Amino acid sequence: MRLTPAQIEAIRFSSQTVFGSDADILLFGSRVDDAKRGGDIDLLIKPNIMKKVTLADKIHFLNQLEKMIGERKVDVVIEAPNDCRPIVRIARETGVLL
Repeated sequence: MRLTPAQIEAIRFSSQTVFGSDADILLFGSRVDDAKRGGDIDLLIKPNIMKKVTLADKIHFLNQLEKMIGERKVDVVIEAPNDCRPIVRIARETGVLL
C-alpha cells in the first residue's frame, strides 16, 4: 500500500470528523499496488450513521483531508445501503481497510 502513516491517519481523522468514528474506509485502485507509481488516492467510505450523506459532507471531508495532506488527487466513493454499483463491488473486492 502506497500511503504514508501520516496520510492514513489524516484520512481516518477526516472520515471520523465527517462520517463518524465507525465508518469503514477502504483504499483501492493503483495505490494498493506497491509495484506501481503515482496515481490518485481512491477511497470507498461506508458511513455507519443513520443520516443521509450529502454532497456537502463529501466536500467537507475532502477539504479537511486537503488541509492535512496537501493538494492531492483524491477520488471518494460513498457507499449507500444496498449499494450495487460496480465501483463499490470492485472496491470491496480489491480494497484494503484503513
